[in-house]
Amino acid sequence: MSQHRDDRARQIQASIRDVLLHEWDPIGIQDVREARDEYDSYVGGVYRLLVSGASEEQLVEHLRLIETSNMGLSVPDELHQANWKAKLQEVVSRLQRLNVRL
Repeated sequence: MSQHRDDRARQIQASIRDVLLHEWDPIGIQDVREARDEYDSYVGGVYRLLVSGASEEQLVEHLRLIETSNMGLSVPDELHQANWKAKLQEVVSRLQRLNVRL
């Protein structure tokens, strides 16, 4: 990979990481300096979905599964389901606006 592509790949990763940390942040760690890399392992999967043209629903489901399966967070009760989904849709919208082209 050329230096330009390497630099661009790092920029894309940083952009996705920023959205995950500051807009998604399901465990509330964005202000904890020692935990700033907490979501880094999810960047690659999100990137692959974005470049493949995944739908909003596919991306929402991906983040939902990370929260519930990987992180072990509880699924919100029926009363809070709509708010949870709306927040995930906002995060996905922000992710889809990123330029992820190398």
